[in-house]
Amino acid sequence: MNTFVWVLVGLFIYWVALIGLRDRGLLPSYIGTQGPVLTLHTQKGKELIERLARPKRFWRAWGNFGLGIALVVMVGTFLLLVVQAIIVVQNPPEPTAVTQPRNVLVIPGVNQFLPLSVAPEILFGLLIGLVVHEGGHGIFCRVEDIEIRSMGLALLAFLPVGAFVEPDEESRRDADRGSQSRMFAAGVTNNFAITVIAFLLLFGPVMGAISVASGAAVGGVFPGSAADNANIQRGDRIVAVNGTDVTSNGDLHGKLADVQGRSVDVTVNRDGKEHQTTIRRSLLITGVAQASPFASGVDKGESISKANGTSVYTEKALDRELGGKKVATMTLNGSKVSGPIGGLSTLQDGPLSKQTNLKTGDTVVITAMDGERITNSTDLSSTLGGYNVGQTATVEAYVNDSGRYTRHTYDVTLKDNGDGKAIVGILVSPGVSGISTSSFGTQLYPAGVFHDLMGGQFISMFGGGSGGPVTTFLFGIVGTLLLPFASLSMPVGYNFAGFVGWNSNFYAVQGPLSSFGGGVFLLANVLFWTGWINLNLGFFNCIPAFPLDGGHILRMGAEAIVSRLPTDQGRQVTTMITTTVGLVMLVSLLLMVFGPRLLS
Repeated sequence: MNTFVWVLVGLFIYWVALIGLRDRGLLPSYIGTQGPVLTLHTQKGKELIERLARPKRFWRAWGNFGLGIALVVMVGTFLLLVVQAIIVVQNPPEPTAVTQPRNVLVIPGVNQFLPLSVAPEILFGLLIGLVVHEGGHGIFCRVEDIEIRSMGLALLAFLPVGAFVEPDEESRRDADRGSQSRMFAAGVTNNFAITVIAFLLLFGPVMGAISVASGAAVGGVFPGSAADNANIQRGDRIVAVNGTDVTSNGDLHGKLADVQGRSVDVTVNRDGKEHQTTIRRSLLITGVAQASPFASGVDKGESISKANGTSVYTEKALDRELGGKKVATMTLNGSKVSGPIGGLSTLQDGPLSKQTNLKTGDTVVITAMDGERITNSTDLSSTLGGYNVGQTATVEAYVNDSGRYTRHTYDVTLKDNGDGKAIVGILVSPGVSGISTSSFGTQLYPAGVFHDLMGGQFISMFGGGSGGPVTTFLFGIVGTLLLPFASLSMPVGYNFAGFVGWNSNFYAVQGPLSSFGGGVFLLANVLFWTGWINLNLGFFNCIPAFPLDGGHILRMGAEAIVSRLPTDQGRQVTTMITTTVGLVMLVSLLLMVFGPRLLS
């Protein structure tokens, strides 16, 4: 069984045991149960809350500010969830890893986006979020003269899943609606405040002390590749090729292209120490498009040994040998396969499908444009970049006709794609005729991208400019929210949960904080997850549905509006409003999480 199933089995056994202890009266009076959730109640801490609540004028000003923020977030959250649910129903997206049942649980090690290696930082951020959230409710109970019945912590097994301040219901009902609304909004206001503080520290001094280390960052190694055979590992940094320093991921490609022979001497930094190794390059197939003309005779993991009878060990040599013939032969493990060589393209709704006898969805191999030879997807993309809107290009392509590829020539007038760039209306598959290869075998890690995102540089990386410090800061927070799901939300191929051991070798600590060494990485992780969790807690609790804070604020607002209406059924109208909004929110959440799998 996988980890997710074991967790569910463990939770079921725990729940059964909890019910048995409760039914036999063996649980202490300060322990309560709500389904599988165990609640610990205490009276301790009331004196501290009384002291913290004494500057009532300050707290009421803070409460009014927070209530305004909460109302804006509530409305925004409501609209966002409803619109997203409508989109899911109208055009169900393909299911992703986010919608898998295991990833609905916010449990490190079970949720694939929350690795066990940063579980302490995640739990610390959650603890801070729960304390400040419920502490805000407790303080405002006393600010608004609402008695506190008890306080405590909610646990799912041994995991803290919530905290609570339980106001005395009779005392709460005696308070006016404004007082109650400020009390309910206090928790999310504090969560947002912690978010701002955490990210200010992260974007400023902490990430300012962390730089990207020199070298090419190895994020993974293809099994059976040249790098794998030379024992290159995830987390290594390649710092030199044939004695020449490598400064970055892009620099590695350039240095390898300059090496003509099959053997390459590389210097690898591993755990702070440098190692020398020799890599004997071979062309490993790392991907094959389903529509490739070679798909039936080529498999991922095989190696290309010859092209048109000539031995090849590098991408450069492969392109050189294949470029001479538009229909070529490759040798893999002793077997020969033949087919057209060019840029594999799937037709979109554009000029090529509209101006020819081809149709949207057809797949062709483009071998030339206006006589210029195209061997792979890179050639095709760079060639298209040289055309202007309105130009007519002669496209030479091999078209699949009942399993046989036949050569055709089309004159196509290029159109505008909406931003002034000329398009022919195709989606290009990577590699040579849809075959991706790697002669070195490493998958490089975008250490610089993740460093900039952790430093709050999202707007400059993807927004194209700066909108002032406040806008930059807010967009920086958006960028960090996407980091755990970066492989799905950005074209980077990896998720980022912080500096987690193997990837910390790609970074270095500098400046005044350098004396703390690896402790700076730990501090960055703590700030990242504290800000990330508090922001999500704040948004989640602003959802206008019971028993969340947003649901209580919605009731206060609905009562205030209904009390001004000429009706003697105010309670029923208020209940109808809150119930309707709550059900809409519940359905919207369920559609967002499970809709892609149920409807697609």
